Amino acid sequence: MFRSRTRARSRVLALGAALLFIVTGITYTAAADPAGGVAAAAWNSDWAASSAAAAPARVTSSGAENADTAAARAFDSNGATRWSSNFADNAWIAIDLGQTLRITEVRLAWEAAYGRRYALEVSSDGQNWRSFFTENAGTGGTLTARTYPQEVTGRYVRMRGIERATPWGYSLFSFEVYGGVTAPASTTTTNLALNHPAYGDVHQDAAHSPAYVTDGGIPANLRDDISRWASDWNANRWVGVDLGATSRITSVDLYWQAAYAVDYRIQVSDDNRNWRTVWQPSASQVAARRANIQGPGEAAGIRDTITLSTPANARYIRMLGVERRSFYNPAPYTAQFGYSLYEFQVWGTGGNGNVQYAPLPAESNGTYRTTFSEDFNGTSLDRGKWRVVTTGSTMGSVNGESQAYVDSPQNIQVADGTLRLRANHCVRCTTAPNGQVYDFSSGRIDTNTKYDFTYGRVSARIKMPVGDGFWPAFWMLGSNVDDPNVSWPASGETDIMENIGYANWTSAAVHGPGYSADGNIGASQTFPAGQSVDQWHTYSVEWTPTAQRFYVDDRLVYELLRQKVEATRGQWVFDHNQYVILNLALGGAYPAGYNQVTSPYWGLPQSSVDRVRAGGVQLEVDWVRVEQKS
Repeated sequence: MFRSRTRARSRVLALGAALLFIVTGITYTAAADPAGGVAAAAWNSDWAASSAAAAPARVTSSGAENADTAAARAFDSNGATRWSSNFADNAWIAIDLGQTLRITEVRLAWEAAYGRRYALEVSSDGQNWRSFFTENAGTGGTLTARTYPQEVTGRYVRMRGIERATPWGYSLFSFEVYGGVTAPASTTTTNLALNHPAYGDVHQDAAHSPAYVTDGGIPANLRDDISRWASDWNANRWVGVDLGATSRITSVDLYWQAAYAVDYRIQVSDDNRNWRTVWQPSASQVAARRANIQGPGEAAGIRDTITLSTPANARYIRMLGVERRSFYNPAPYTAQFGYSLYEFQVWGTGGNGNVQYAPLPAESNGTYRTTFSEDFNGTSLDRGKWRVVTTGSTMGSVNGESQAYVDSPQNIQVADGTLRLRANHCVRCTTAPNGQVYDFSSGRIDTNTKYDFTYGRVSARIKMPVGDGFWPAFWMLGSNVDDPNVSWPASGETDIMENIGYANWTSAAVHGPGYSADGNIGASQTFPAGQSVDQWHTYSVEWTPTAQRFYVDDRLVYELLRQKVEATRGQWVFDHNQYVILNLALGGAYPAGYNQVTSPYWGLPQSSVDRVRAGGVQLEVDWVRVEQKS
């Protein structure tokens, strides 16, 4: 179920008039200083291409189709040449980078003979390999696999085939590896943050993760959409760097894209949890930045150079946003987006080049046991397990749906061992607590505040109505969705089953930062011949620290890997409590996107209105289970 139709995004903003403000402790300039910045062409050096060009012997493979498709052809900076492997599923190609690097991303450009399943791996010695990206449903074309928030450091990188998509071998036009050398400990003043691990709370998508604020990428015009961190559209967002060891920090350079912070704090920490502020702008500095309102087409980024009045001793440092810049959208109206930062330079002495990202959670162990069970064997809803959701009180209207959710026995019934969420129609007969009037009423229940949990196998046996625009769903939301500092989609949403009235298919999907609303990640499944949604079926998801796997009647229909989501789309926000939801919606964005109906209701044709009016349109649920490993 979509909670919103708006996706957070930053904009590429054109260079405007130069600005210069010099105030005590901080200098703001509208262009990068060539002496202190890095030219745009130098960002994220293509180490693999340069290594291969200098020494083709650094490229090895399991074999090649012929001499004209040798392994080095994937690293020759020529998009017309290619490596083509021997005709085997387990074929591979590897590059020796010549030195140990922190790797930020790998780009593959496939020829028609691509990999359906393959892994990208890193090694320190060329013998022992560790996977940092696994493709389980490749479609060819161009793939960019970003490494954040994994620790991917090594000298060797390879693509190891698992399954070919064609009878031929694997064929790559190009294989590009991006990264850099981590700044080592230093007794002289240097940028201690270069290629060090960086962290944040919520970022826009995989292409704008915190990793890019320490990679040395600074465009000369401070406006190009390259190598930058971008937050979601929330004022209370931060990005920080792990220097590896306690350091003596004397100054900071922040290279902002046009969406810079009007007000923010520079904070340091010894443990990455408890922070102390070592710098903040004055009221006059904030006022000057606040007054600089331009249209997106003319706005530019700035460089903030902050000299600390007293050097700070700490291992961790961060920028905590307080107020975002405003833009004319159009004038005299204004809008705010996220924060956008090209580079976070930390000047001082100390540090440690051996610093690494923290390990990601491992797969769950143990045996499943039932921790939540509902068989609906009573005569009324068990409100010790379920919360009844009401429109205008518990929630507002969403997705352009036509119904109000109400707490009424006409809409929520428990009888004969089943839950029935029923739809009713009566023109202007339902008034929500907020005064809004509806022509339809329906039911929605959830376990929020009753049973919230992290990880498990979540299942329900369900029977649904067939008819254009009927939108039943069995899904989960992150329990922090109502926290204004989180909200949707940063809370995460798992759609175990959705149906929009078609008899032969259902869908499953997830929503998070960088993959929400129409851009969600998911798949549909079609029932075997003779089966349909108005028969009893079991829908489930197995949610673990590393994946979500969706099933219909114990048949795997879709597998979502954390590694792949974070490498290609955005943050994995499924590592905290969610709660279970059951509801029956009518019309709205998802159905309308398929049936193209606009009248008499969006996504809900007259034939379906007539069926609701006649009675009997209902979502039936036999049971719900949550099993967790222990």
